[in-house]
Amino acid sequence: MGRGGQPKDRLQGPERKCIATGEVRPVSEMIRFVVGPEAQIVPDILGKLPGRGIWVLADRTALDKAAAKNLFARAAKQQVTVSEGMTDLIETQLVRRVTNLISLARKSGDAISGYEKVKDWLSKEQASVLIQSSDGSERGKSKLSTPYGGDFIGWLTADELGQAFGRQTVIHAALRAGGLLQRVVEEAARLKGLRVSDGETSLRKGKKTR
Repeated sequence: MGRGGQPKDRLQGPERKCIATGEVRPVSEMIRFVVGPEAQIVPDILGKLPGRGIWVLADRTALDKAAAKNLFARAAKQQVTVSEGMTDLIETQLVRRVTNLISLARKSGDAISGYEKVKDWLSKEQASVLIQSSDGSERGKSKLSTPYGGDFIGWLTADELGQAFGRQTVIHAALRAGGLLQRVVEEAARLKGLRVSDGETSLRKGKKTR
């Protein structure tokens, strides 16, 4: 049971156990795998492939451990093959997933880019998520603050954000409340596990902007 006596699944969705860490976490924080027709391990980023799921925390260390320690074979109870560079492949797929979702939000009017436009949304409290490229100028990025009670995404490159907005590069972007907001935040959080170490602070909850 969760807070207020509600079933835990109703609060954060179903949970699964990570084969690498032993942690039980919401599926939104994990990567699902299935065994393919030729006994190969296939990452199922969208969670829609048929077959029994094998779950690993969306974390580079956990994924590398699962591959190196033969944990997929143990979970599948059969010999399986794991492709070389699997974790990097998953990272690439998650980047594509996040940028595609941001692009869809842009087309529906729920995502904008550009310093002045983002600043305007923040000042009017229209933004729920501030997105800034990982390779942008720290001085320029520091001039914008995460919306109060909102989220920050800071581990996409300027080129990757540019793809989401149909431009060469993008440094500053924002999302407002809409149908895709939660999906963007969740997928970006999974990507964070593959790009940002525990010692870094690219994910920050919103504080009151001045």
